[in-house]
Amino acid sequence: MLALATTTVSVLRGTSADAFGDETDAATPHATGIPASLIESTRTAQEPVTGTPRIIRTHICRLPATTDVTEDDRIKDERTSEIYIVVSVTKNSNPVLTQPLRADLKRTGRAA
Repeated sequence: MLALATTTVSVLRGTSADAFGDETDAATPHATGIPASLIESTRTAQEPVTGTPRIIRTHICRLPATTDVTEDDRIKDERTSEIYIVVSVTKNSNPVLTQPLRADLKRTGRAA
């Protein structure tokens, strides 16, 4: 069971080529209207040589356990139109309760 959905998302799978031969997302989403919790968090790290502080942003998406999502799919936030690449998908094991999927994401930008 998903704790608290903050948005709905679409799973984009597959690519096609546009008129210029550039790779684009598939025209038809693999799945839409999926309730999801999409969270951005930040942490600070320092460059090893210079000591310059850097802010590292990470994005985590929690999805219902039955969601068909795999690495290299893309997730589109239907509220903001932001698109993220799925870097990894994990599921915590629990013998009593079904756990949501955790997808670690990398933000690519806003859909056109």
